[in-house]
This record gives sequence, structure tokens and C-alpha cells, in this order.
Amino acid sequence: MDEDFIRWVQEKKEEDEQFWAGWLQLHPDKHLVIAEARRVVECIQLQKNIPGEPETEQEINKLIQIIGAQPQQDERRSKIVLLKYKWWYAAAVLLLCTTGIWYFTNRKTAAPSFAYASVTAYKHLIEHTNGSQTPETLTLPDGSRITLAPQSRVSYARLFDTDSTRDVYLLGEAFFEVTKNPRRPFRVFANEIVTKVLGTSFTIRSFEKDTAISVTVRTGKVSVYALPQTSATGKTSEIILTPNQQLVYEKTQQNFRKELLGNPVMISPRTIDQSMVYDEAPLEKVFNDLSRSYGINIVCDSDALEKCTVTADLKNEPFFQKLDLICRAIGARYELIDGQVVVEAPGCK
Repeated sequence: MDEDFIRWVQEKKEEDEQFWAGWLQLHPDKHLVIAEARRVVECIQLQKNIPGEPETEQEINKLIQIIGAQPQQDERRSKIVLLKYKWWYAAAVLLLCTTGIWYFTNRKTAAPSFAYASVTAYKHLIEHTNGSQTPETLTLPDGSRITLAPQSRVSYARLFDTDSTRDVYLLGEAFFEVTKNPRRPFRVFANEIVTKVLGTSFTIRSFEKDTAISVTVRTGKVSVYALPQTSATGKTSEIILTPNQQLVYEKTQQNFRKELLGNPVMISPRTIDQSMVYDEAPLEKVFNDLSRSYGINIVCDSDALEKCTVTADLKNEPFFQKLDLICRAIGARYELIDGQVVVEAPGCK
């Protein structure tokens, strides 16, 4: 039998009480069998090593005397009671052994405090699990919408008007369209990281089996930070994300990496794209149009490129194709650094 389980029953240490209380909350159907197992431990003086057959028989007889001690009407009834309690005792011992193995192995690898199961265990939340093969759309109490990916789950409060924040807990992947409410920021807890917004649309992917967590912004602006207990120093700083940026959190290294999406999408009306036809247009205007259309910051030396002009038809072209055409026209090159575009060019005469 597992010594940790026995210690919990006999010594009632606070740390053991908390662990088993949490385990029983996650497995409410096990209350009865755990109660029966506790009775076995309380009724029998256990030894550190597994007893041999004579000792086992002796303990069985003790148990029968304790539990089954009552007047017997006849020999036949006595045999039935003996058989009944021998089987009950064997089942209880088997339960203790299997539960003890589970407890011993899982105690060493208990879920971290930031894990989905840990942070939602003691909260009264609504939980939705998408066990299908297609995304499902949910509407939250404040009108915000979640598109929940397959094999993902999300939990949230029944009402969002009692706390200073609107908190959602995610395990898996989901796209969020958040209703604006400056008085109550919207927060998504996804394992090691927290994403905070006022009103925007973004995607979070955070499966427990993945080695990284990603946050991708479609519109608006979000801030992302790691929970203090996941940082080696205990201190974290917020990272701001804007449209078409993605933040990747590497769980092992405990660090963030901000980058542009591989295929940025326009955040302005499509009519703006149709107007992106230029004839000797100042480079500054072309870059400004491109930046506003995609919400992507473009950094360049304005003074050096002041005399540069662009003649090009950029409509219906993807973002990076547009950028390539512009840089080719002025003999420039660009790099993607920290989620933005940095352009280097010798200038124009």
C-alpha cells in the first residue's frame, strides 16, 4: 500500500489534505471508494512492507471481527459474511494499491499552478469543451465571441459584471472577438501566459503538449505577459502586439519572440487596396499607405529617402509582394525585426 496515502489518512497533514481535496473535486465519482479505502487504513495497523500470506490472513480476520462482529444466526450465514468481507477487503486493498501508484507518480509530476486544471479547479465557472472535428462559436456574457478549435476547452464566469476584469481560461486554441469595455479589461489565461485587451480580435494557441504558446493579433492591440511563477526572476514585463504580429512563448527557455505573420491580411477596407496605384508618388506616402492598410510598422530613414519616388501598381498584391516591388524600385532591402519592417536604402538623387 502507498505510504503517502496512509500518511494522509493517519496524520492529516495540510499539504496532503489540499492535494486529495483537489483530486476528489476532479473525480467526484471516487468519493465513495476513497471513503471505503480510508476505513480500511483506519481499521488495520499497516506495516511498511507488504505483508505475506499468513499476515494477510491475520489482518483479514481482524477486519472481519471489527466490521462483521455481530450475532450470527447460523453457520451458513457466517460463511456468507466471511466470503463477502474477504472480497470487499481484497477490492479495497486493490483500490489502495492502484490509487497509491497514481498518487505517488502524479505527486512527483503534479500539475503546475498555472495549468488549466489547477486554475479552474476551485472556481465556479462555465466550461465548454469542443470534442468535435470543427470549430464552434460561443457568445460570452458581455457579447464577446469565441471560435473554439477542435479538442479545445474554455472556462469563464457566468457573469462579467462582478469583477474588475473579464477573465477567460483556455486550454487549446481559440479566436477571440472582444467587445470593448475600457472599465473591465478582458484577460485570457493560457497556461504560462496572460493576454490582456480592451477590445480587439486575436487567436491564442496553448495546448499542454505543445512546446510553445502563440498569440496572433488580427485587429486592435493586446498586451501579453508571463505569469510571475513561470519566470526565473519572478518579474515579467508586458509585450505589446499590433495587427499581423504574433508572439511566441517558448516554454522551456521561458522567453518571448515577436514576429510578423507569414501572410499579413489587410485591416483597412478593400477599397484602399484598389487605390494603391502610384505614379511618381513620394516614398513616404507609399510606406504610410502600406503601414495603415496592414497595421504594420515600417521603419526607414526618412531624411535619406526624402527624394525617392515610386511608380507601381500594388493593388491585389500580398503584403510582402508589395514590399518587394517598392524596395526593388528604390534599390533598398528590408529586414523583419521584432515584428516590424526595417528598410535600409542608400537614398535617391
